[in-house]
Amino acid sequence: MERARHHNLVDRVLDTHVRAGLGGTLALRSLAPDGEVSERTFGELTHDSARVASVLHGVGLDPGDRVMVMSGRGVSLHGSVLGILRAGMVACPVFAAFGPEPVLQRLDLGEIDAVITTVDLYRSRIQPIRDRLRQPIQVMLTDAIGGEEPPDTMSLPHLLAGADPETGAMPVNREDPAVIHFTSGTTGTPKGAVHVHGAVTAHRDSAIEVFGLAPGERYWCTADPGWVTGTSYGIIAPLAVGAVTIVDEAEFDPTRWWRILSEEHIAVWYTAPTAIRMMRRSRDVADPTLDLSALRLAASVGEPLDASSVTWGERVLGVAIRDTWWQTETGSIMIATDHATTPRPGAIGRPLRDITIAVWACDDTGVLQRTATGQPIEVDEPDMVGMLAIRSGWPSMFIDYLGAHERYEKCFESDWYVTGDLVRRDRDGFVWFVGRSDDVITSAGHLIGPFEVEAVLEAHPDVLAAGVYGVPDPDVGEVVHACVVARDPATDPEALSVAVRAHARRHLGAAVAPRRIRVVEELPTTTSGKILRRTLRESELAASSSRTGS
Repeated sequence: MERARHHNLVDRVLDTHVRAGLGGTLALRSLAPDGEVSERTFGELTHDSARVASVLHGVGLDPGDRVMVMSGRGVSLHGSVLGILRAGMVACPVFAAFGPEPVLQRLDLGEIDAVITTVDLYRSRIQPIRDRLRQPIQVMLTDAIGGEEPPDTMSLPHLLAGADPETGAMPVNREDPAVIHFTSGTTGTPKGAVHVHGAVTAHRDSAIEVFGLAPGERYWCTADPGWVTGTSYGIIAPLAVGAVTIVDEAEFDPTRWWRILSEEHIAVWYTAPTAIRMMRRSRDVADPTLDLSALRLAASVGEPLDASSVTWGERVLGVAIRDTWWQTETGSIMIATDHATTPRPGAIGRPLRDITIAVWACDDTGVLQRTATGQPIEVDEPDMVGMLAIRSGWPSMFIDYLGAHERYEKCFESDWYVTGDLVRRDRDGFVWFVGRSDDVITSAGHLIGPFEVEAVLEAHPDVLAAGVYGVPDPDVGEVVHACVVARDPATDPEALSVAVRAHARRHLGAAVAPRRIRVVEELPTTTSGKILRRTLRESELAASSSRTGS
């Protein structure tokens, strides 16, 4: 049984450090909006998670039960997620900004047994839909005073007061479910991707290979734990390595973020392109009042990173920002530039060690082309666009979609995971993102990746962000249109549209450059920062239909 206990993810990220005599080493530093700082050592996090596990056992939950966590970033969230895992239960982190209906979807889809949340979130998100749930749930509130909690809920602080701080990690197998990550649901019903305890190996190893993350280094992942990045690389990976995790509990504010990078002496910063664009808007040259000497690596995830952001990082941060590619389903980084190699602006990078990829030929709708015997055809020349596939078997690979096993099986071709992303690979083995198969624009026989067009538009000095999409055309199938956000809100929209269109034609050619460019105040994005190109397309089509009276 002792041997099996080491398969529990929490043993790998907390208990191992304590056994090695590092219980007093700083593990977590959480920054509140009002300036208050909360810290936890590895030993204190171990006891925090042990108490939560004790509470979960005490209220009658069993190993394998599913517990949703919905709260703001901070010490409490870390303790809750780690406590669920320690108890041998399945953690389901959910983005706290969701409204009641998305929460209802995830509670039902996940067949959730219990929820850990705050009083305010319970009253605004769960209480209004609780009588519509398919199964009963237990609710524990992180900030409820014992005896004053809402009806049919429990005060977690009250329960923790009598909990056992020495609760051990429940013995599990590597293949036992540990975390359910819900996708954003932007293309329909959200998918619940199931990941296992053994995934911690991939989290730790990829953080070392890509970030060069070392014990004691200050590391800041800005992603919300309600998304896969915020859990895999905001909680698990840095703890597994033994780094110091910096958490910002406040909402995004560029001035505050610059101060955190400087005053917290961040060594490794992992963020998103949307945040990078906002940081670029606030500062385009190096600021001598900021001390960024500790920052040795910055990386991005969520949307492809354009080349101008890479060079902006060199100029303003002192480090070139590197891209990373992975999905909720892969659970950990698959393609990136390792920490010892200079990133190639515009490229994702190369497959990590032990990751094998293929680029398969497909038609202009993303359907795979096959041999006479039905096998996918691998592209045989550099820079040819094709479908990215990854050979199965890495530790963090998802094992199923909740309630949608047929959908899960359709993700695979024999022992290859088919990503749905179109890429090209150059002569040096660097992978370049072209677009999602359902985002790619087909115009006069050309496959046009929105990201590559967006990167050119965003290279214009007066453009902060761009979203590219296709609209139907009777002659060529689709034509390229775009929306851009001006770097200076006072910029004349018509003049900017003309200038950017000319810039695009110069750099992309008439066949690929957007035929129409609209200037907008902001781009619609998912809560994780991905551009909703479909929304842009639908809003334009609706406006066009209204103008024509159809």
